[in-house]
Amino acid sequence: MPDETSQPALDPGQASSFSRDVSDSPALADVVAVMIRNPWDLLLKRWNWKSALLSTVIRGAIFFSVNLLGGVASALSALATEFLFRPLVAGFDGAVIELFRSARPPWGATLVVVLALPAVNHLIEIAVHWTRGTQRLGASVLASLSFSALSGLFNLFAMRRGLLIVGDGRRSILEDLRRLPLVVGAFLMAAPRFVLKIHYWRRLG
Repeated sequence: MPDETSQPALDPGQASSFSRDVSDSPALADVVAVMIRNPWDLLLKRWNWKSALLSTVIRGAIFFSVNLLGGVASALSALATEFLFRPLVAGFDGAVIELFRSARPPWGATLVVVLALPAVNHLIEIAVHWTRGTQRLGASVLASLSFSALSGLFNLFAMRRGLLIVGDGRRSILEDLRRLPLVVGAFLMAAPRFVLKIHYWRRLG
């Protein structure tokens, strides 16, 4: 196995062939550097339409449901606002997650996805909905923020297993949806397994 310190920096040509093997993965700093230098090639051209589709449907439903308490007109306005900007933002987020799915260390990539992306995402969300006059903005953003933390983790988990990606190794959306229940099940079991491992390690210690 090669020494991780000797791994070459990532270049644009390598970005489309990220390996899920950590030992062959680019360093987190290299991914960030290349993403900044080549935003068009690595993000806009790799806009993740699968993430855009799923996120728009789910978040649209969240904003519609929360604002339904203020009336049908309010709910429809919030839903329309989501449909106006969410596809672009969610597709961009999906592209970023796809780039980071193989970066090392994995915990660093996870922090970027769970903390940095939602921070930028929800600043845009608040600005757009405030401008549009969404009535129950606080409750809507709170519900959306709760979903962001969970969905970011799940998207990273799924993409590390070849699901919901649009680059190399991609499958059709129908194949992704067919495999989705198994990946969801594995995701739900990940936390209990992690707790059991910690308990096991403590007993050994």
